[in-house]
Amino acid sequence: MTGWQNAIGPIVDRNLPIPANIFIFQDHIIANPSAIFLTGNPMRHITVMTLTASIGLLTMFIVDFVDLLYIAQLGDSALTAAMGFAATILFFGTAFNIGLMIAASALAARKIGQGDTAYARRYLTNILALSMILIIPLAILFFIFAPQILELAGATGTAKDAATGYIRIVAPFMPFSVAAMVCSGFLRAHGAAQRAMTVTLSMGITNAILDPIFIFGFDLGVNGAAMATACAAIVSSVLAVFPIIKHYGGFQKLSAVLFKEDLKPVMAILLPAIMTNVATPVGGFISYRFIASYPDEVIAGFAVVGRVVPVAFCLLFSLSGAVGPIIGQNFGALQFDRIRLTIKQAMGFALGYTFLIWPLLFLLADPISDVFNLQGEGRDVFWLFAAYLTPLFFFNGILFISNAACNNLERPAWSMIMNWLRNTLGILPFLWIGGALYGLPGIVIAPAIGGVLFGIIGYVIARHLVTLQEANHASD
Repeated sequence: MTGWQNAIGPIVDRNLPIPANIFIFQDHIIANPSAIFLTGNPMRHITVMTLTASIGLLTMFIVDFVDLLYIAQLGDSALTAAMGFAATILFFGTAFNIGLMIAASALAARKIGQGDTAYARRYLTNILALSMILIIPLAILFFIFAPQILELAGATGTAKDAATGYIRIVAPFMPFSVAAMVCSGFLRAHGAAQRAMTVTLSMGITNAILDPIFIFGFDLGVNGAAMATACAAIVSSVLAVFPIIKHYGGFQKLSAVLFKEDLKPVMAILLPAIMTNVATPVGGFISYRFIASYPDEVIAGFAVVGRVVPVAFCLLFSLSGAVGPIIGQNFGALQFDRIRLTIKQAMGFALGYTFLIWPLLFLLADPISDVFNLQGEGRDVFWLFAAYLTPLFFFNGILFISNAACNNLERPAWSMIMNWLRNTLGILPFLWIGGALYGLPGIVIAPAIGGVLFGIIGYVIARHLVTLQEANHASD
């Protein structure tokens, strides 16, 4: 009997306490949670978990993709470049949002599993309060100092002015975005996968509807795209808060005493999560600084690559979150051979998916360049990515898997360190060397060598950690 056959039916009343020995997975109550991933084919578990996890994530990526696609139709490379600069800066806020969502989901799920839904609501309330304490100053910082921050990233002229306008419109609505993500994490902790997915889907749908209206109908250009994004943040936050009030008892009354009491367990999860996620925009910031001296058409090419990568490789970005529970449950059961098998088969999944995407992007390189109105060297940038960098993304997939292993084998700091090294030492020296020796092609391709290096290092570390934990528990 596989773990999937242990499901005993959909949840009827989510307001009832949930016994500690009951696990919720995708809107079903499951008895004997230790059996979910401890039997059956790990590849099947990996595939199902990755596919379901990717839907909401893909929607978030499509929001940025659609924004850039519409702006590209204006036929101005400077505006397309501006979207790339703006997205790189604003992703620092997204990193905070993701960390807060992880904290809300993990801590609330723990209390829900113990049958204490009131404490779960308390965590939600306090994490939302903390999110406002963190995000509002960051939004103010972005709003006031957007031109200076963009200058540090290398933006100039029209691209800088347009990116400044975009950031200053979106920044005041960052609290709505973080509220949507935190509440979405709380819904997932309750097993309400469909309701949580609705939150992220609403962002993409709202953007897709409002972008052409604001950008073309009202002739607002980049500012119109920013307004559509702001509206999407409001819609998603409403759709996240409403089911919590209607179905899960709403929010607890905010208490300074309880907030202070919950701060330690929240920060224990939040700080590593934020630090891990912030590494990615740091890497993007470094890369943009190196290409900023090139014409707008080159920066536009990088912006398109930055939007196509998350959409094309969404399943690999979802792989870490999908593999994590499988590794975690087998670690809890001390099934180390199955952990090794899971890592091996996850790598097989990453390899197969990469070699499925590679020929597609190679064949579609010119049509995608046409759709985004890429010109001159901007087309060359996208072609280099499609032809040479796509297959190397497999090594990023390995790093995602190793991050999941570290996070679920009691070494989250290792994951954080690897991400920071990948996005600093794995990028900066290769950009210097590649740019000095080969110019623009070197800047495009060279950082991928760092990805290969850290993918291999990540695999070695993951295997070592499994062996280390096996030895530790064998001696207990």
